Amino acid sequence: EIAAIPDERLLAERELLQPLPSLRLQIGAASVLRKVDRLSCVRYGSARYSVPTRLIGDTVAVVLDHGAVCLVEPSTGMIVAEHELVAPGSASILDRGKRFVHLDLKQPDSVATVLDLIEHCDALIEGMRPGVMERLGLGPEPCLARNPALVFGRMTGWGQDAPLAQAAGHDINYIALSGALWYAGQPGSPPVAPPSLVGDLGGGALYLAVGLLAAILSARATGRGQVVDAAIVDGSAHLMNLLLSLKAAGHFVSDRGRSILDGPHWYATYRCADDRFVSVGSLEPRFYALLREKLGLGDDPDFTDGYDPARWPDLTRRFEALFRQRTREEWSALLEGSDACFAPVLDPDEAASHPHIAARQIYRSINGVAQTVPAPRFSKTPPAISSSRSADAHQPGSIVTEWRGC
Repeated sequence: EIAAIPDERLLAERELLQPLPSLRLQIGAASVLRKVDRLSCVRYGSARYSVPTRLIGDTVAVVLDHGAVCLVEPSTGMIVAEHELVAPGSASILDRGKRFVHLDLKQPDSVATVLDLIEHCDALIEGMRPGVMERLGLGPEPCLARNPALVFGRMTGWGQDAPLAQAAGHDINYIALSGALWYAGQPGSPPVAPPSLVGDLGGGALYLAVGLLAAILSARATGRGQVVDAAIVDGSAHLMNLLLSLKAAGHFVSDRGRSILDGPHWYATYRCADDRFVSVGSLEPRFYALLREKLGLGDDPDFTDGYDPARWPDLTRRFEALFRQRTREEWSALLEGSDACFAPVLDPDEAASHPHIAARQIYRSINGVAQTVPAPRFSKTPPAISSSRSADAHQPGSIVTEWRGC
């Protein structure tokens, strides 16, 4: 879309795309834990971030995965008990390496303290319902008045406006309304998607992260901050553009189970003899031919044309019966590592010990908590992994002093 930029801005926009060596970031996501106000403030060398986060239901707010981080949390006794059902407490992987302070954002002195932090930050992220930050005195206007180059990131499920903006919701609701949930599952059964991954993380946190970083680059070049409105319903709908392209090309239809990636027998999961599961995804003809050969179906005329939707239900039933004849490990021994596009379906504990995952050291156990390392990986600035967040609360004044001196 850079071609749409006016000529006089083109050079400036290209300059914004140049890498900044001092901006060493590892973006992760913090899941929603409880219905309280929370603020994260992060300092990375010359890159400074203030991340206020309203943790609502399963709405996900982007935070930096490690570093000199300060979480501003509610004062003791403010936590809403009903949301403690999903609070990991000291086991929170997403708080690793972070310091924290306790503030009551309904008190003027606490709001003043937050504005002190914002004055020395590049970006602020809030995940409250529309209007809450304004009522607290921490909306875009006072924050940008204090720091004109501030990027004000807003993370919600439904967005800042439109009819549902003030309604409660969770990941499953946002992706249901955006259309992103539709193709998940088989015909005749309710759609189902992995918890939090498509909406909260994919359509929410990661879109906010990209928007935040782009706006920071712009602010560094122009000195002017802006508001970034990241809504999960927007991001999860935007994720649909590949499927919408396939639909426009005739490869996808609205009926579930009849499209190129949600109907074929060669793109599905199957139950094995040991009641475990495997996945196949032999989309390309040469990979499908190899799959047929390894399954002993190379000469079976029923499987010659694998791209006829009318044949998929019958061929899927034959695949179901075939995969039921061996265990998952037996199928892995036959197919894994080949171009048949195969992988066993593993639970997280099994995944951690798989040879490929272990070779890349994706999972680690720190203080008895299984967790994954930051991604993506950087060749020159690999991040360190802290074991946990600090045990004791800090004074916000000391952090402001530290940031002012950098």
